[in-house]
Amino acid sequence: MITRTPTEFFRHAATLAADRSATAKAAFVVTPLGFRLAEQSATDNTYMAGAEAFDADAALAQHRELQRRLSLILPTIAFPGSAETPDAVFPNNAFGTACGTAIVGRMRHEVRQRETQRTDIRRFFSDVLGYDIVDLSLQDHPAELTGALVMDRARGLGFFGLSERCDEEGARLMHQAFGLRASLLFDLTPGEYHTNVVLAILAGRAAVVCPNGFADPAIPQAIADFYAPSAVICSAEEHAAFVGNCISVSSDTVWMSQRAADALSAPHRDVLNAAGFKVESVALDAIEAAGGSLRCCVGEIF
Repeated sequence: MITRTPTEFFRHAATLAADRSATAKAAFVVTPLGFRLAEQSATDNTYMAGAEAFDADAALAQHRELQRRLSLILPTIAFPGSAETPDAVFPNNAFGTACGTAIVGRMRHEVRQRETQRTDIRRFFSDVLGYDIVDLSLQDHPAELTGALVMDRARGLGFFGLSERCDEEGARLMHQAFGLRASLLFDLTPGEYHTNVVLAILAGRAAVVCPNGFADPAIPQAIADFYAPSAVICSAEEHAAFVGNCISVSSDTVWMSQRAADALSAPHRDVLNAAGFKVESVALDAIEAAGGSLRCCVGEIF
């Protein structure tokens, strides 16, 4: 099922068992070597700072700490970045996985399209892991994988925020590639570039929603209702601090940047704790200058 009608979607979603792996078995990251402002990406990413805010040394140090911390929870592999691909520190938009399949995304900007042609990452999935490759990178429709798509992996649900980085055909192709059972399509607010900045589904049992990022306010409310009482509805301050850009890499932890954790209100932290999640955080302010946060840095291996 692929629909724009939330009542139809959630009626069907309620019939689906949470019988799939909810969290990844491993992760991969791409180091911020050559970290700098990507001018093309800045044209439609309002979260990006100016060039003067980019500190390559600080970004590298914070990224190393992120990998170290994640590796205590699950195997976390690092690939080197490059000055030719300054946004590669956010690899989840370019590469994704689902049960023995690796998906290569179709990036909107040419500077990011270079990432999807990396043979080392492709061969890691095909030659090392033995995954089949579904290559969306050469078709015409933008499909920026788990930037545009937020999944409830346990139930096989997809939440697609449409923008210049994902159109309806791109969403259909990703729905098929990830083997989703049902997907809800909706428009993001003008100025929002990725769904994963305004929505997170945590291990199939909790949701973090930033309602200001959705063009239709009925959509975030319907999502929150479906996951209630384990739903955090973010304030504008939490939204701006990347609270929505969090991820559960295990069944009992939710990871976000230190900036996001500092902005997370006590009642919202209590909601996550009650849902069985400990909040873990890592300082990533240097990397957040590039317009993404912790979830964007983590590629999941299912």
